[in-house]
Amino acid sequence: MNIPHKWREQFPQALIEQQAIGESRADVFRLRRDHGTDLFLKAEPLTEHAELADEIERLRWLQQQGLPAPVVLDDVQENHHHWLLMSTIPGQDLASSSDLSATQIIDILATALRTLHQIPVTQCPFDHNLEQRIAVAREHVNAGLVDETDFDDERLGRSASDVFAELLATQPSTHDLVVAHGDACLPNFMAAGGHFSGFIDCGRLGVSDRYQDLALAARSVERNLGPEWVRPFFELYGVEPDERRMAFYCLLDEFF
Repeated sequence: MNIPHKWREQFPQALIEQQAIGESRADVFRLRRDHGTDLFLKAEPLTEHAELADEIERLRWLQQQGLPAPVVLDDVQENHHHWLLMSTIPGQDLASSSDLSATQIIDILATALRTLHQIPVTQCPFDHNLEQRIAVAREHVNAGLVDETDFDDERLGRSASDVFAELLATQPSTHDLVVAHGDACLPNFMAAGGHFSGFIDCGRLGVSDRYQDLALAARSVERNLGPEWVRPFFELYGVEPDERRMAFYCLLDEFF
């Protein structure tokens, strides 16, 4: 691995393993050390639409709020890439955990989201209002960054511009702002010993409608655990599902 020079000198004997789970545009690696805890590396090309700098800001903010997330240890720009070195979070992500029941998984997910969503929005400096997110989605379409082959099944075969037109036509009129994770899928929540242990992949955290999280969480629950677990998830979280907003925010996710 051609990791930054200063880290090659700092960890000369470390084993570096690329991680496959998740859909981030960045590359993620586990740095295994003979002595000391493992660390994680994240690398992203330095482009106009890069998100790693945003994630670093958000990880530092989460630490200030006392919420569990990886600790930023260092970051470097080298070889046309931005690199992040961060601590690990104990346990396994909720999509990979083999020792948790479906009931435990949805309880951990719902509780973690409630905790995050209870933070006063005035404390969060990251604004992900819908107008701003749609503008970024438009930029991604215009820049050719939308992977049309990765659309959800109901949209496969359509162009990004066609799906974007649908997005504009189906914007919700109801907005219930919270501090949202932004990519609230099971792989981005960690658990250890049967309890929530931390948020990961936090580059899209910001003030947004709570269905930015609830829609993606429900979709992830359906895909990983089965559709019968979506209703219990909403019951544990404590709201009645809004199907229109769920559909819209899953549609919005196609552009990120």
